[in-house]
Amino acid sequence: QVQLVESGGGLVQAGGSLRLSCAASVRTFSSNAMAWFRKALGKEREFAAAINWSGGGTKYADSVKGRFTISRDNAKNTLYLQMNSLKPEDTAVYYCASREHAGWGHVKPGEYDYWGQGTQVTVSS
Repeated sequence: QVQLVESGGGLVQAGGSLRLSCAASVRTFSSNAMAWFRKALGKEREFAAAINWSGGGTKYADSVKGRFTISRDNAKNTLYLQMNSLKPEDTAVYYCASREHAGWGHVKPGEYDYWGQGTQVTVSS
């Protein structure tokens, strides 16, 4: 049974920082491409950042580029998202996702096989 568990969300003022973590129980974590998506109230789930199996390749949505950093520690089966210079429009539930098939950097939710339950990030102005 694959399990992804996000943590690290919370309430922060605009301009502040948070670091999200995603602990994975999947045996193949170190070979899986991973990603972060987010869903704001009333909006569709949208791509935020992706990383390849080794961590050597990363991709970001234009809306977070330069402010967010995705990384992974394969020894700990953990994915991270460092979020700096947060804005009120970053308020959303953040989800980590895992892809077991070849390829990485996909921006559509349907390209991922497993999802966490999400963690709420709220940025106040």
